[in-house]
Amino acid sequence: MAEEAGLDLVEVAPESSPPVCRIYDYKKALYERKKKLKESRKKTSNTQEKEVKLRVAIDPHDRDFKIKRARTFLEKGDHVKFTIIFRGREITKPELGEKVVNAIKTDLADIGEVIQQPAKMGRQLIMRMTRRKDWTPPKQNPQG
Repeated sequence: MAEEAGLDLVEVAPESSPPVCRIYDYKKALYERKKKLKESRKKTSNTQEKEVKLRVAIDPHDRDFKIKRARTFLEKGDHVKFTIIFRGREITKPELGEKVVNAIKTDLADIGEVIQQPAKMGRQLIMRMTRRKDWTPPKQNPQG
């Protein structure tokens, strides 16, 4: 029957009793399977985690520069890990770290959302952010 139709006889379930076979174009089935695999690979995103390190006593200009760098990471779709480092007796003043974290959150509120709330790990305060799902890149005006 397969030869008459110009198709292939493919054994689907050889373990069953009796073995199950189908008549179809095997090359076409392989092509469609490859196509589905390629489509599924396209949809997966390749995100990385970038780290931005800050000190508690950071100058506002330096902090803005680091936040601007983090913004570019978020625009690309990467996760950003903020590490606020306490040195010396700064560890006794956790409100300084909270102040830096709040500045980061407010500056990146339009593009990012916190996926891991600030947590203390030794002499560091760690917070992770990712790009918001509803964020759309701003449209650029063509200059002509």
